[in-house]
Amino acid sequence: MAKKETEISFEQAIELLERIVSQLESGDVPLEQAIELYQEGVRLSHLCGVKLEQVEKKIEMLVEGDAGVIRKPFQPAGEDKGNSFE
Repeated sequence: MAKKETEISFEQAIELLERIVSQLESGDVPLEQAIELYQEGVRLSHLCGVKLEQVEKKIEMLVEGDAGVIRKPFQPAGEDKGNSFE
C-alpha cells in the first residue's frame, strides 16, 4: 500500500477492504496473492477499528438532567454498565 496509515481515511480503508474481499470471494486469485490480500485486509480492518476508537473517544454525550446539561463520555450500545441518566 502506497499511503501511510495516518494518510488514509476511514472511507478509503473501507473501500480498499471491500475490493480485497471482492477479489478473494471471486476465487480467481492465486494462493500467494490471496495470502497477501488477506494480510492487507487484516491490516485495513485493524486500521478501521483504531480510527473508530479514536472517534468514539472524541464523542461526548450531552445529557439533560435535574442539574441541567452535563457531559458524559460516549458509551457505544452494549457497553452500558447499568448506569442510568439521573
